[in-house]
Order: sequence, then C-alpha cells, then structure tokens
Amino acid sequence: MTDLTRQGLELFAELMGPEAAEALRAGMEETGFGAPIAKLAADFAFGSVWARDGLERKQRSLVVIGILIAQRQSQELKNHIRIGLTNGFTAREIQEATIQAIPYVGFPAVASAISAIVEVLRERGLDDGAMTAEDRGLL
Repeated sequence: MTDLTRQGLELFAELMGPEAAEALRAGMEETGFGAPIAKLAADFAFGSVWARDGLERKQRSLVVIGILIAQRQSQELKNHIRIGLTNGFTAREIQEATIQAIPYVGFPAVASAISAIVEVLRERGLDDGAMTAEDRGLL
C-alpha cells in the first residue's frame, strides 16, 4: 500500500468511520469490477484532494454537498451529509445550504436532496420531525 493510499484511507476513516474505511480498503484489494475506482477514491479524492491545505474540512463538505445537490446525486449526497455532520455541520446549516442552492439548481434538485438529507438526519436521530419531499407531497 502506498503512502498516498494509506493517507486516503486514514482520512476516510476519520470522516466515515473505521468500518467504512475497511470496506473501501477491501474493495480496493478485490480484482473484480470497481476495484480500480475504489483505489482512485482512496488515493485521489481522499489522499490528495481532501487532504489538501487551504480549506477546513467543514468548508470542503459544503462545497461537495452543493455540487452533489446540483448533480442530483442522492446516494452520494447521503454519504457527504454524514461526512458534513462529522465535520461539524448542524441540521440547520445543512438546511440553509439547500435553501442557498434553490436559485441556482431549482426546486426539483433541492426536493431530491431534501429526501436524502432527511434520511440521514433520521438515521442520526437529528430529524426533529423533518419530512421528506415525498412525505410533503411536493417539497
């Protein structure tokens, strides 16, 4: 394992927990489809980009969350909401980030994001009665 891979896995463990890091490591060591992608995630996304100086982790989370809302990538957004909470975001700050996104990405993208976000907030016991877009019937 290279130093870059080790650094990426260590940072990933700090953000997502040791079990997720072990799953990523195991995925990298497989020989099947997707193993090279797991290694790129460890080396590039976490070992190189997330490990850079210049932005605090909370700031990096905000950037990634905004991008994933715009891309309507609900599954990956859930992972990064978890990371954002680990990095110190409150449910209120995440809500404000989604509101800030509306003029730029539109209500449909934010509605999709809200459902993913509420799922993670419920999982963490932080939902405070939050409703998904599906629960509300619109937003």
